Amino acid sequence: MYLKLIYTFNKNSNNLISISGSKSETNRLLIIKKLYNNIKLYNLSNSNDTKLMIKSLNSKNKIINVKDAGTVMRFLISYYSIIKNKKVILTGTKRMQKRPIYYLIKSLKEIGCNIKYINKIGYPPIKIIGKTIKKNKINIISNISSQYISSLILIAPKLKNGLKIRLLNDKISLSYIYLTINLLKKINFNIKLKNNYIYIKKYNKNKEIIKYKIESDWSSASYFYSLVAILNKKEIKLKSFKKNSYQGDNIIYKIFRKYFGVDTIFLPKNIIILKKINNFKYPKYLKLNLKSTPDIAQTIIVTCSILKIKCLLTGLNTLKIKETDRLKALNNELKKLGIITKITNNSIEIIHFKKINNNIKIINTYKDHRMAMSFSVFSIKNKILIKNPNTVNKSYPNYWKDLNKIGFKIKIIK
Repeated sequence: MYLKLIYTFNKNSNNLISISGSKSETNRLLIIKKLYNNIKLYNLSNSNDTKLMIKSLNSKNKIINVKDAGTVMRFLISYYSIIKNKKVILTGTKRMQKRPIYYLIKSLKEIGCNIKYINKIGYPPIKIIGKTIKKNKINIISNISSQYISSLILIAPKLKNGLKIRLLNDKISLSYIYLTINLLKKINFNIKLKNNYIYIKKYNKNKEIIKYKIESDWSSASYFYSLVAILNKKEIKLKSFKKNSYQGDNIIYKIFRKYFGVDTIFLPKNIIILKKINNFKYPKYLKLNLKSTPDIAQTIIVTCSILKIKCLLTGLNTLKIKETDRLKALNNELKKLGIITKITNNSIEIIHFKKINNNIKIINTYKDHRMAMSFSVFSIKNKILIKNPNTVNKSYPNYWKDLNKIGFKIKIIK
């Protein structure tokens, strides 16, 4: 299946977009709700990953298949490890079985969790037998995936003696660790980060149920920033976004203001307007370290590609272990469109722009939702077909419908 996009400017198009709740916030809060039963949630993500999380948390099956949901896999490993006498096998797609979990499991075993590999050491599938955990000190490698650390933080208040987590090595995707910490603080858990240690005290149940409305997803909003940067005259409104967000990806509004001339106007009731700055002068070259927010790298590199801005994005070593190796995928697909890049284990750089013919280019998404959404904006300047467009369901099922609202004609080709 392929998707064809054609942009047609329409003054009467609906430019108020309502993106569902953040997948990152929702999946963390679902674990909290299940373990501590002290919170009522609103504006949940409608993503496939969240549907898988809900299904997995409520499953009575001995084998739980999380498919391609990396966050779900990593959070459930810790969750099921502390559910006394619960026996479960966690597995996933072929790609999931190549995504590392070794250092998370190593840390969990330090405090006595019962986890065994079924096939290859360091990778799913795994067998877990849940038990009561009394030990309260743990070490974790922190330069591979922040999800390992968040996974441990989420279960820590449930442990008999709380938990002291020592972070080893340089911390990556730090904004996601802060997201987890801030969510726990918001709902009255006792947690603090000091130097390379995270201290979490045992949770003493509060009878009061906290109501929490999940903010919409800033990484999903990034694609609309890209559109406004390229379209120049278009103005788009997005619903349920806060200036002082817990989500690290909200740095997108500062990046696009500084480098791409997209201003963000924050209105009452958490509505924002994305508006192009008149006569904005683009930089000839930009360099950004996205170590804390790697999920917005694809949006930024594609925006630079269309606007003919050479750039270097660093701090991207986690992109190699996502739904696909995103650095290789970007290199492959940008080349089709005349953008020559250089990639390393943790960076991508645009080094040259080539002229290409006007033939339709097929963009392979590699079963990666962010490849599909970030490359969709190329349809403004190039003839493209997006392969396997339904991959957006992983995080943003309404993406194509929302593009239609703001003036894109959409055609599915089978």
